[in-house]
Amino acid sequence: MIDAAVPAPRRRFEPLASRRYTLEIRQQMPWQQQALVLALAVLVGLAISGAILVAAGVPAGELFQEFIVATVFDAQSLQAVLFQASPMIMVGLAASIAFRARFWNLGLEGQMVWGAIGATAVSIFELGPPALRLPLMMAVAAGCGLLWALGPALLKLRLGVNEIIATLMLNYVAGNFLLHLLYGAWKDPQSSFPNSPQFRAFERLPEFFGPSGAAVALALAAMVLAWWFVNASRAGLYLRFVHANPTMAGAAGVPVARMVLAAVLVSGALAGVAGFLVAAGQEGRLTQAFHHGYGFSGILIAFLARNHPVAATVVALLIATLFVAGRSLQVFYQIPFAMVQLIQAIVVISVASSDFFIRHRLRRMQ
Repeated sequence: MIDAAVPAPRRRFEPLASRRYTLEIRQQMPWQQQALVLALAVLVGLAISGAILVAAGVPAGELFQEFIVATVFDAQSLQAVLFQASPMIMVGLAASIAFRARFWNLGLEGQMVWGAIGATAVSIFELGPPALRLPLMMAVAAGCGLLWALGPALLKLRLGVNEIIATLMLNYVAGNFLLHLLYGAWKDPQSSFPNSPQFRAFERLPEFFGPSGAAVALALAAMVLAWWFVNASRAGLYLRFVHANPTMAGAAGVPVARMVLAAVLVSGALAGVAGFLVAAGQEGRLTQAFHHGYGFSGILIAFLARNHPVAATVVALLIATLFVAGRSLQVFYQIPFAMVQLIQAIVVISVASSDFFIRHRLRRMQ
């Protein structure tokens, strides 16, 4: 005789306040979910920033107009965004590659300065024929940025000197040497202002598809090369090991010191090219404050992009959009530029907080 099936007892409803949870470390979250968490974090940061701007006097209905319609869908404003984004993409890629090797390169501005100085030296001393002057300026800019990053790399690898201190202090050395040149031998003799003489027409980046076309093309080419270096080359595979655990990577036979040095030199070269893009593209000469803000922006871009070259390009475009919209707010609503920097900080805090949800999860205890 078969007994009738006994129904399973119903689970007693447990009040929310009495439920117990434990915090666990995730083994891995799929990249799609990571992207969703990061996007939600950025939206939360922008929502908080929007509330602050409304409290500061910007009409709530104008925020979408200023940040999206008037910036992205207006041809002149879009050109301004691309104009601002090209060197940002370069410094974002530079920071991303160095950070992948666990080398905290905070000397991006100094490397930019030396890249611009090298490009300007080619112009002032008329090195090379006119037809090759522009490529030579870019090559010298990359070399100068590379050499300025070489010193902190060797100090760290040979003597164990903290690269944060070394690269940060070298920014001041580069900035003061720039002022020495512009207030001295390289001062424009015609205007007597602390700028270098104007570059000649063949020493300026050509204009196609707008004033920023050549600069954007170079930035996108750098993005493709950085993606290949990180994801499709043997060096990129080694860098993943170095980033995960340098000690274990060395024990497994990975040339850790060589990979750190290579990543830092590539980072310095990209930052030097960023200086060239500003000098030969935006300014048309060497100026005393062209590098201000790019170092922080590069670190911010690398952090938000999680050191991914393609994501760094997208983030650089978003930050450039924020800068252009911020200037518009300054003009029409008398919002100080510090408010734009505050928005950056809020977005960074939001993204940093999202890392907790990517690495941890709550599990209900039975």
